[in-house]
Amino acid sequence: MAKKTDGEKPAKKEKKSAKEDDIPSWVSDEIQNAKFEKPEELKRAGYILEIYDSDNKIDTQLYDSVEDGRHIVTLDLPKKIKTSDLEKGLVYEFTFDQHKAPLSKKVTEYLQKEKEIDMNAIYQFELKKMELLDVGSSAASVDEELED
Repeated sequence: MAKKTDGEKPAKKEKKSAKEDDIPSWVSDEIQNAKFEKPEELKRAGYILEIYDSDNKIDTQLYDSVEDGRHIVTLDLPKKIKTSDLEKGLVYEFTFDQHKAPLSKKVTEYLQKEKEIDMNAIYQFELKKMELLDVGSSAASVDEELED
């Protein structure tokens, strides 16, 4: 019987630590049912890091951050843009809608204190259009001339 008791104790500890990682239902409910405000249109230059064909999304690295300070955002693609037409590493100007859903003070404080997550809103980004920017040698030479 000593073996069974020893074997059960670690299992109980694992279950307890898994429960500690769980987010209370009132927090997850608010996050899942967040109400988004009117979208704000943004234009940012950057490049594609990853293309997700099955989800019709792309991860982008933006040169200028979005409202919450991030430079890497996932954009939902409109149906008119085919993932097969996109190329990683090329510089584009992305025009997209930023959807924001503020979280309550109670949820924000819980995430900060219990999970060490600094988050006061949920964001979604929806691409409207993208334009390939000509980042060629002529632009570089103009910049070099200005510095001289």
